[in-house]
Amino acid sequence: MSYKILILDGVNPVCEKVFKERDMEAVNSPKLPKEELLKVLPDYDAMVVRSATKVTPDILKAAKKLKIVGRAGVGVDNIDIDAATQSGVLVMNTPNGNTISTAEHTCGMMLALARNIPVAVSTVKNGGWDRKKYMGTELHGKNLGIVGLGKIGSEVAARMQAFGMNILAFDPFTTHEKASEIGVELVELDDLLSKSDFLTVHTPLTDKTKDLISKKNAQKLKKGIRLINCARGGIYNEEDMKELLENGTIAGLAVDVYTQEPPSETFLEILKMPNVVCTPHLGASTEEAQEKVAEQVAQQIADGLEKKSYKGSLNGKSIALSTNKEVQPYLNLAEQLGQFAAQVSPKHSSKLSIEYTGKCTQYSDVLTDSLLKGYLQNEVDEAINLINARFLADNKGLNIEETVTTASKTYSDLITVSFENGSYHKISATLFGGDDFRIVNIDEFSIEIRLEGNILLYRNIDKPGMLSTVSTTLANEQINIASLSLGRNKKGTNAITAIAVDQPLSDDHLKPIQELDGVKEVRYINLN
Repeated sequence: MSYKILILDGVNPVCEKVFKERDMEAVNSPKLPKEELLKVLPDYDAMVVRSATKVTPDILKAAKKLKIVGRAGVGVDNIDIDAATQSGVLVMNTPNGNTISTAEHTCGMMLALARNIPVAVSTVKNGGWDRKKYMGTELHGKNLGIVGLGKIGSEVAARMQAFGMNILAFDPFTTHEKASEIGVELVELDDLLSKSDFLTVHTPLTDKTKDLISKKNAQKLKKGIRLINCARGGIYNEEDMKELLENGTIAGLAVDVYTQEPPSETFLEILKMPNVVCTPHLGASTEEAQEKVAEQVAQQIADGLEKKSYKGSLNGKSIALSTNKEVQPYLNLAEQLGQFAAQVSPKHSSKLSIEYTGKCTQYSDVLTDSLLKGYLQNEVDEAINLINARFLADNKGLNIEETVTTASKTYSDLITVSFENGSYHKISATLFGGDDFRIVNIDEFSIEIRLEGNILLYRNIDKPGMLSTVSTTLANEQINIASLSLGRNKKGTNAITAIAVDQPLSDDHLKPIQELDGVKEVRYINLN
């Protein structure tokens, strides 16, 4: 299958080269107006962006075939991930490609800020020579506070240790053992703010990190702190910076990112202050970084389209398991069981309970996604997949309850779906090897039903002649029986019967069976 990819925002040419080497059609349109983008997008399976193109809900709605959006870089603030998830579109980024470039830029900004390099350069170029005016400060022996000890934060820590700085960090998701390994002391945020001579941030912009530094918490800062931000605009409150710089709370500010790019007129006035160093979002702007992320995003998208790997995906973590050969049979089992369950579940069901037993418990998250995909595929107007299945279930008001158990069962690996109310309450299925997926229990009945093809399912009174009567009725309708399975709880009471037939069944086919004495709860299950 040939895939078509749209490359936007002037991504490095190596991106297009990789797609062509993978036998995919790539179209490079560095500057494409939104109106034009909306017109051409329906033809594309994937698109690559940097920070200029805004991937909004209307863009996603126009992209009927779109499967993947790839960001050649780390930040995805320009991509509406919730809208992408609702549309079943995978969002990828390249978190490692610009790590070194951004870390180096951060260190450079720190040095420039400490030694007043930009303003001193400007002075000399304009004929000035006031050495005393631009007296700086050493980094050696100073405390460097790092918010976010991920890849970039760790690389900054390693480099600035070589300058003799003491490294403190705030990161609730890093263990003390891990921090200790790289020579960093983990502290609480308030301690970090009060002890740091320099502070750099390497974290996404979230509700927790927005306005991390502002007039509201200025009293927590060590007097004369110097701030560096090569992460996201908005982590430092831009409106508050002028006052904090003028009153000496902050001795200097170095920024590479802004809440609005290019910066607003208001913030531009602040950037003109002598103790402010500013660059136009250059953190990842090195030849090496741009080539790395371009190649990386192309390989990731190509792998994703070919279903080989989902590395770098942001809104479908569990989908990565779908390429694992050990997981694939369970995914198929879950999806087939979901299809079956949808056709026997009560109408307007508000709750679906799923229990996992055995080896499949370790894959329960992605198996639920696959089960919901099968369960809802005929109930929603849009394409459903492992990425948006839970969203669509939630949108329908379906409450999903998942449990895993190690309790001993007849079958070592079991997926059980349960409903509230309805004619059928509990269905269990397992693998019999390869692509042999079977129902093994329905309610209190043990029964084996292969999850494939056309199935006639009904309850009946356990008495002589029942199967013969149904078989004759099917024969009269020219319906051929492929196989059958019976289950009963006690002789002469109730039974359940599943008959696999060679063709789809219509309501006209089912009606004479429903009218048979002793037969009830007749269902036709289509698993084609």
